[in-house]
Amino acid sequence: MSRLVSLLLALLLLGGCIPKSERRPEKEARVPAAATSRETLQCHANLTREGVKFRALPDQVFAGGCSALGAVQLLDIGTPVTNLKAMTCPVARQFARWVREAVQPAADAAFGRSVVRIESMGTYSCRPVNGQAGKRLSEHGRANAVDVGAFVLADGRRISVLQGWNGEDEKVRRFLRDVHGAGCRRFGIVLGPDANAFHRDHLHFDMGRGPYCR
Repeated sequence: MSRLVSLLLALLLLGGCIPKSERRPEKEARVPAAATSRETLQCHANLTREGVKFRALPDQVFAGGCSALGAVQLLDIGTPVTNLKAMTCPVARQFARWVREAVQPAADAAFGRSVVRIESMGTYSCRPVNGQAGKRLSEHGRANAVDVGAFVLADGRRISVLQGWNGEDEKVRRFLRDVHGAGCRRFGIVLGPDANAFHRDHLHFDMGRGPYCR
């Protein structure tokens, strides 16, 4: 009975990490948390060693090929980030490193200020690439991607990808390109406004087959 109660509680926790509008509950098959791979457990250990606070989530497989396997929810990476839900552990680890090793140094170099908040546009989303019907499954559908739309500095200034990428402020343009380039050295695929119109307002990072940086 205690094992059943524990499993039910774990599944309820995961429910809060995948938006209701993005779930595909029909024909859903849940994979026990015990199926977590050795690689994922090693990733958990790496996150802990690097001082990242997170919550491990039970594996889930949804209809339409979507899944959240080996996923975590980041709780504290040293810089507050909005809207982070289920994401695979490798993406989570690289994202935390990107924030610590690239975003903060780039902000200090460009503005002499730290970033006090990063505005994410989401992680898990059960949909095809760019939301276009008939396309292959997006890495978001595997909880294997994260999108970032803006950065808020310690002085309250908000740096958005949409307004800043091709804006008039040279420092902003340089900062956004610096963090984009740093992402290319850490993730498999990185897309920004120069990739296509679908990414005009955010930077996309995923651990899919690459490398590809645009």
